[in-house]
Amino acid sequence: MAAQPPDDIAALARGGRTNFLGFLLRLVARLPFLFIAGRYYGADELGRFAFATIVVEFAAQLATMGLKRGLAHQLSTSERPHACIVFDGLLAALLASAVATAVLLVFPQAMFPKGEISGVEYLLPLVIFGIAGADVALAALAYRRDIAATVQVRALVEPWTISIAAGILFLFTPAEGLFIAYIVSIAAGLAMAMWRLFRSYGAPRDWKPHPVELLTVARRNVPLAAADAIEWGSRRLDIAILGLFVREEIIGIYYVAQNVASLPQKLKTSFDPILAPVITQKLAEGDRKAVARQVRQAGFWIIAAQAAIALALGIPGEAVMGLVGPDFVGGNGALAFLLAAEVVAATAVVSEGALVYVAPHRNLLISILMIAVQALLTVAIILGVERLPLRPESVQGFQAAGTALALMLALGLSSILKARLLGRLLDAPVQGWRWPLVWAAAAASAVGFAAVQLPEWLELSLGMPLILVTFGLVVWYRGFTEEDRVLFRLEGDEEPTLPPPGTGRPTASGGSGASP
Repeated sequence: MAAQPPDDIAALARGGRTNFLGFLLRLVARLPFLFIAGRYYGADELGRFAFATIVVEFAAQLATMGLKRGLAHQLSTSERPHACIVFDGLLAALLASAVATAVLLVFPQAMFPKGEISGVEYLLPLVIFGIAGADVALAALAYRRDIAATVQVRALVEPWTISIAAGILFLFTPAEGLFIAYIVSIAAGLAMAMWRLFRSYGAPRDWKPHPVELLTVARRNVPLAAADAIEWGSRRLDIAILGLFVREEIIGIYYVAQNVASLPQKLKTSFDPILAPVITQKLAEGDRKAVARQVRQAGFWIIAAQAAIALALGIPGEAVMGLVGPDFVGGNGALAFLLAAEVVAATAVVSEGALVYVAPHRNLLISILMIAVQALLTVAIILGVERLPLRPESVQGFQAAGTALALMLALGLSSILKARLLGRLLDAPVQGWRWPLVWAAAAASAVGFAAVQLPEWLELSLGMPLILVTFGLVVWYRGFTEEDRVLFRLEGDEEPTLPPPGTGRPTASGGSGASP
């Protein structure tokens, strides 16, 4: 009989399976929005929407005050009722959201630097409350192993709401339809997250706000908040800088490429809700070798899945971008570099899941270095492309591809530095890379380059699945161990969710059961 994998690896597998369903649902839901936005609203309006929402979402990241990952630590160490701790976190996020909203209401030009602002667009900063509130609520639910809540909000409610609303609103208000649809989707997501939160935690009894404790939490979470904002910002800084140099049409094309490339990145978030609780549990037990094993195992799963999807989307990249509209085909070069960047970044983001607890300040310094390198490389490449002997109409397309290249290089540097730091602190290897990934990529690439010779509809309908299947078969037979295969194994009547409290993991009251 094959040896059973450690309980923590099994927990990661169950959590990953549950949220992987969310990835598939989000994949299906995101494409209609890109199609509607590209085909009906156009690249110019989509570029304007992209820049404005990036500014708002960055403010919301800061407003969560690191609670997306820090809340699990507070719940596992505090003796206070969990409902009260969660509502302290919600209050802290809402107060920070009020500050961020006020700033953007006073300075709306930060969201719309190149154009006039119409009525509903002035109200866009109000979504900061919805984004930050939902993030904290979902973090609290993840602590209780309710991964399905994240799937429901992020993969069902929000993407389908914005897709349906954008389609309907184009008939009535094409100038503001994208923004109204976005506001409606955030409000729907917040409502669902809060409903799930009250079902799980109930209303807090005898809860009173603790202003001093809130300030203490905010100060303690500065490294977490900054790391979250930088990790998120590294995926948005490219558009922010590019928007200062190119037309809104190019921003819209790049935004579509970025959204397509973010699909494999969302696979990493399949493990986010469970990775933090599992890591904090093992750190509390002093088992650093187990933490390294968790990072190494999740890292390999994520790299393998992201590489497969990157090849399936990147090799037929022109056809993929063409689905959104003929004007978007020129974003193929940017798409290729963005997909490669997500694969390169996998090690950094998984390592950071542990570094934010064992070395938060050093992790923050590496993140700051990474985003500084990205900014410098992006500006240098954009200015350098202007000096090349290119046709004037193609310059901005090359600048967009160069912006994606800068992101890939910066994320590669971050992966190397964070993996080496974490490995040294845990005194164990954390790198998830394995050589069979190269063999799988070579086989999948051969199949892919044969597929692009087919008519476009066959290239997409037949070529993309063949690339995924080829990569998966090689990895399954040449790269997977017994521990890897637990990700795909359901035994008996097991549901793909995490184990309930009381089996060696934090209980609902913040204590721990017996160690596994």
